[in-house]
Amino acid sequence: GIYAILIVVPNAKTRPIDFVCNAHARRNMNNVKDLEVSMVDCSGSDQLPSSLQIPCVRILKASWDHKSVSQKRAEVRGALGLLLDGVGRVRKETKLSCQSSLLERLEHGITNYLHIVTKLDIKGDLTDPIPGCPSQQSRSLTQVLQLYGRLLRGKLEWLSLDLRDSCLDQR
Repeated sequence: GIYAILIVVPNAKTRPIDFVCNAHARRNMNNVKDLEVSMVDCSGSDQLPSSLQIPCVRILKASWDHKSVSQKRAEVRGALGLLLDGVGRVRKETKLSCQSSLLERLEHGITNYLHIVTKLDIKGDLTDPIPGCPSQQSRSLTQVLQLYGRLLRGKLEWLSLDLRDSCLDQR
């Protein structure tokens, strides 16, 4: 709907530094709740046409603190990329137009986050993630959204907090 487009487009212009320094901008970008609300009006939308791989979103503070910022970024990028691939594939398979629209909105959201995380000013090469735990399979859109939400509130939020020092230069 129009609502989804109004949310997605302005955020595409969010600069990575604004994302890191502005918790309000980060919260505004998170469209999980909107998608969950939209699912209610789309009967049968929870059951996906095939299962998709969902990344591990569990986060262990002790091991997280020992990782370099570029390793943390790699982990978040890897998780977002895995989700994006799965959501894109499942969207092409669905026969339900309202489900297709939900998945497309989810895809837009993930793409925006992936763009920002990739563009973050982090020293060090884009390394491959070292998975902290195995990914799972799911055919439930509800479960996919829950895990996506946990990824945004967990690893992505923590990565943003790790980069807070770069905000002092922006004042």
